[in-house]
Amino acid sequence: MHPRARIHADPATEFDQFDCLPDPVVLLILNKLEDVRSLGRCSAVSKRFRGLVPLVSDVYVKIDRVVATDGDADDSLNLSAAKPQNILSHFFKLMLFTIVKPFHGMRNLNSTGRPLFPLAQHSPVHVLRNFSDVWNLRVELPSGDVGTEEGVLLKWRAEYGSTLRNCVILGGTLVDRKPIGAEHEPSVEDNGSMPESFYTNGGLKLRVVWTISSLIAASTRHYLLRSIIKDHPTLRSLVLADADGQGTLYMGVEQLREFRENKLSASACSNRTQVPACNMKLKYAPYLELPGGLGLQGATLVVIKPSNDGSYGGHSRRKETEAFVCSAFDEPFRFAVKALMKRRTYLLEMNGF
Repeated sequence: MHPRARIHADPATEFDQFDCLPDPVVLLILNKLEDVRSLGRCSAVSKRFRGLVPLVSDVYVKIDRVVATDGDADDSLNLSAAKPQNILSHFFKLMLFTIVKPFHGMRNLNSTGRPLFPLAQHSPVHVLRNFSDVWNLRVELPSGDVGTEEGVLLKWRAEYGSTLRNCVILGGTLVDRKPIGAEHEPSVEDNGSMPESFYTNGGLKLRVVWTISSLIAASTRHYLLRSIIKDHPTLRSLVLADADGQGTLYMGVEQLREFRENKLSASACSNRTQVPACNMKLKYAPYLELPGGLGLQGATLVVIKPSNDGSYGGHSRRKETEAFVCSAFDEPFRFAVKALMKRRTYLLEMNGF
């Protein structure tokens, strides 16, 4: 009887091919992740990843809720709550951002039982302090700041240094979808000028409210970025947007340098940056047909510059402003902006507040 044969495992040593990648290549991969939650999970994988994650240069932070001024978590706003309709009361209450911790429950590899990032640190400011070389930062709020009625379009984009540099606002009283084959009858009042009814039916007043509300939203976001910019001298670009796509605040290399070199002028009445005196260009169309079968009623474009900027005077600065306005939004709203830019311009002035 022949002896029973035994099967032996391959004695060759198995190893992780990922370990063969040099650190710069691994950092490129981690930069593609961006999301701070995913990076937090990666930091728990190995000692090597824990040392590389803080060196990531592109970071995305999604904020899930906003905590009230008194810091009581019970008063935090959740995503299912109705949007506030009063921009002033909304912003005077909101001070501190919180995010659902991407590092919750992760333990240090040294078996001390301590979390990789302490759970007491709930704000993006504290989470981002774990990253030492951030170049490009994108922060997303849970919702837009300005409450609007259903069907109303309101979008804004602001560029800030130590104070407001540029702001463009696109609004419309109703976004509707045109039935296939249907033709829109042009308004009898659309002769290229603002109709008389615009002044008497509250149309102009509504646009002023949109403008002030958007500027308050932008200046509040700008004020809340102080700690983040202070803690990250390597920042080259910073975008603070919202999940609704309503508003975006942008700061580039030049704007960030100006922010650090100049003292901020805070508003006396709330926790936001003071809005300087501004010149505004308003353009209006009763109705615009947009790509994709969409229609925009009461289409309005407002371009805002600080009064002391002088950008409207020089040809090159005007070109820069036009480029900023035309690239502020994605399609189909970029189409709407370009169409409104051809309309008659109405000039307004606004004091600082």
